Amino acid sequence: MRRPSPIADDPPEESDRYDGAPHPRATLDLFGQGRAQSVLLDAYRSGRLPHAWILGGAEGVGKATLAWRFARFLLAHPDPASAEVRAAADLYVPASAPAARRIANLSHGNIALLRREWDATKKKFFTAIRVDDVRASQRLFQSASAAEGYRIAIIDAADDLNANAANALLKLIEEPPARSLFLVVAHRPGLVMPTIRSRCARLMLDPLSPGDVARAVAALGEPWSEREADEIAGAAARAGGSVRAALDLLDPQALGFVRQIEAMLEALPSVDLREAHRLADLVAPREAGERFQALVSAALDWLDARVRAGGAGWGATGSATPARLAPYAAVWDKLRAAARDVETFNLDRRPLVLSIFRDLAAAERQARR
Repeated sequence: MRRPSPIADDPPEESDRYDGAPHPRATLDLFGQGRAQSVLLDAYRSGRLPHAWILGGAEGVGKATLAWRFARFLLAHPDPASAEVRAAADLYVPASAPAARRIANLSHGNIALLRREWDATKKKFFTAIRVDDVRASQRLFQSASAAEGYRIAIIDAADDLNANAANALLKLIEEPPARSLFLVVAHRPGLVMPTIRSRCARLMLDPLSPGDVARAVAALGEPWSEREADEIAGAAARAGGSVRAALDLLDPQALGFVRQIEAMLEALPSVDLREAHRLADLVAPREAGERFQALVSAALDWLDARVRAGGAGWGATGSATPARLAPYAAVWDKLRAAARDVETFNLDRRPLVLSIFRDLAAAERQARR
């Protein structure tokens, strides 16, 4: 259900914005990422700024907000040797700055945004960033840069690039014109095409502290700022360093759904088929696309956590051998492909939900052998 937006009365459909929260380009505050800001600011001051960056980390830690904040700073301060840049403590630019106003309105001629676009025919977002989207952004890099500033492409997120789009983006990154910058937001940097990764500087963002999560939520404005401080603090404490997760926990409907998923994942390799069918029914309606994406993301996050932990539950003698990690990788690839097919071809989501839990359970059992 779409909530009133603090950005505009009737905002355009945007796949890279959390419903009811400001878009990252309109968010001037960034909490808990001082180290990442310093890395980018120091690189710019040095005069040797890498032309492409992967901004990696979990969803909701501020990657897109940092990308827009850095773009705003560069376009507001085009000379890295200026007194303003030398004196800057971070990448903050006030809302009154011309660059900030134009960026907030998506009217700055020096920025291209690559994201999943709205399919007006099917009344839903495309399931991927398409090659045509990347080609459309090429016009920015083929023309003279407005006001001789940086030409900046923000990709939000690399996880959404299909294979053709990733190859087209690679060509842009390989042969950039002068004063070009690519900011590639990646929730799972390890899955970014290796040839793109090899041409990008990598900056990993840390999970936020509960205090920073709470401050970020309160700074979003209504309806989030209207919640009781204790309620926000409680959600922040359970959010794992993610503002997005905290917002889900503050939504009563979303919270119940999230808890259902968490309980199912925690019980693996045991699967309660009745609960699996209940989840399948909840994500089946056409208007339940956000719930479906939340379920898929939760399953992928579970797989990611299992691989990072070397496979939990193996006992003291267990070890993270390739054979034990392989089942997780196989399910990861299968799930991503199946979820994309379901959305692309408007298939029934129920069979995929049941398949997800069967496959996760099988992978967990194989990994424990």
